[in-house]
Amino acid sequence: MAFEPDVDFSTAGGHFPRVYLPPEHERKYSDDEDDGEYNDEDFAHLIPDPNVDPNANWFKRTHDTLKGDISSILLLLFLYLLQGVPLGLIGAIPLLLSGKHVSYGSQAIFSFAYWPFSLKLLWAPIVDSVFSKRLGRRKSWMVPCQYLIGAFMLYLSYKVNDIMGDNGGSPNVVFLMLIFLPLNFLAATQDIAVDGWALTMLSRKNVGYASTCNAVGQTAGYFLGNIVFLALESPTFCNDFLRSKENYKDTGIIDLAGYVFFWGWVFIVTTTLVLVLKREVDKSVPSNQNNGEVVPAGEEDEELELGVAESYAVLYKILKLKSIHYMVAILLTGKLAFAASDGMTSLKLIEMGIPKDRLAGIGVFLTPMQIMLPWMIGKWTAGPRPLNVFLLAFPYRIFIGGVFAALVWWTPHFSLPDGKFEYSVYIVWITGYIFHQLATYSMFVSMMAFIAQISDPRIGGTYMTMLNTLNNLGGNWPVTVVLAVTDWFTYKDCVVKGTKEILYACNTKVLADQCSSGGDVCEVAVDGYFISVAICSVIGVIWYKVFYNKIKYLQKIPRSQWRVFPSRSAE
Repeated sequence: MAFEPDVDFSTAGGHFPRVYLPPEHERKYSDDEDDGEYNDEDFAHLIPDPNVDPNANWFKRTHDTLKGDISSILLLLFLYLLQGVPLGLIGAIPLLLSGKHVSYGSQAIFSFAYWPFSLKLLWAPIVDSVFSKRLGRRKSWMVPCQYLIGAFMLYLSYKVNDIMGDNGGSPNVVFLMLIFLPLNFLAATQDIAVDGWALTMLSRKNVGYASTCNAVGQTAGYFLGNIVFLALESPTFCNDFLRSKENYKDTGIIDLAGYVFFWGWVFIVTTTLVLVLKREVDKSVPSNQNNGEVVPAGEEDEELELGVAESYAVLYKILKLKSIHYMVAILLTGKLAFAASDGMTSLKLIEMGIPKDRLAGIGVFLTPMQIMLPWMIGKWTAGPRPLNVFLLAFPYRIFIGGVFAALVWWTPHFSLPDGKFEYSVYIVWITGYIFHQLATYSMFVSMMAFIAQISDPRIGGTYMTMLNTLNNLGGNWPVTVVLAVTDWFTYKDCVVKGTKEILYACNTKVLADQCSSGGDVCEVAVDGYFISVAICSVIGVIWYKVFYNKIKYLQKIPRSQWRVFPSRSAE
């Protein structure tokens, strides 16, 4: 449940009307200038659009702002929704495995299935550079990827029950990871293409809304692939809410195989419609008479068309920028502070006996908030200092991790004799997750807004993809490592049932099974979850102290200093 939004914002920033003034208004930066502060021209593009009446109601202002882009925004929302579905399904697998008493080490193995989104930088230049002009630069990759995702899901629907051990036996976690890894690889490749298309599908004054489409669409897709699936797969949820008493069954309405089969066909059918009905038109470079908006000559910074070798050379140039060195360190290490609480809390709740459908129920309360938060936070991250929000939210999120650990310790004390929990327990957890999501999205949207501001528009999605990939990698590797080492911190004793007599340690699965088969109980003496949360929190406090001034400094560097190529007006 507590997950870092693993979403790539290809464009981010404030979600309100704006116009763009010529790049020559940028203030030049040098080491001997005052303190690196900006003057008004540095963010002149944030001036409200004079064509939109500020006194009109919200609906009319929004309609006037999005005029000419509404259909493109709806399409982007749908494409990102499709992208979120396989991510949601992959996110549901650890909960299903936890219900089958899989160890943290095995969960760490499956977590590698998330890694394609963290490594897509390796093939992003190929996606950005190799394409069919007849089909379109972005559709050349998006369409085949979505067809393959659909075909892959249809094939997977016939095999997944055996792999999960539903037909007898234990889950084959390694094989399961190897199955979902290519599925996520295809979703990551589709993400690269859609990210790049978002930059050109929307007019320049509305390009900031692409980040909202990303956040809202992927959140909705994740909701369908994860929360809706877990609810419909649960016999308890279906019997309580969807069936009459005489129709109670010991299974849900659907299983994993059936849900994957359904979405496989959705991918194939909708991809065909997009292929036939939607043409690629570059709206990012406005004409001099575009909707009455006069654009001075030289303002347009067209996206460069680079070959594969040139794209990798550009990545090298980006990494040579001095300011990027700090960004790489921040993106790769910042989320270690939250790895234990984010990656393990939901697994601990399932271990305690909280049903998966109840966790899905918590997600129902969170999803509207997750959809609205990017819109709400956008107004605070649109200015020249978006990372101020990041700095405010970081220590608050560390504190929330400690609160989660306290709640995990507290929850078993409210277990009823039949193994269920009082409703007050769920209310407390819903409240905790609401505050957690507020901190998580504040950090995420502010970082994505800053990345969008500093990315060089002349090299399209390459700059953005590199920074977003590093951001995703910084969220994935800490969770994998923490899951892998937490078993080392956990100590279990085999205790004679009904007594406190310790027979032997049962730290391995073999010994735990041996203990249970003998009629005894394998009890946790030292829970590695709490140790991992404490270690991560201490690391987070140290990290915050070390990088606080560095993050403040990065915001003072004029955006022109982040560019690899000068703007056209400066050439």
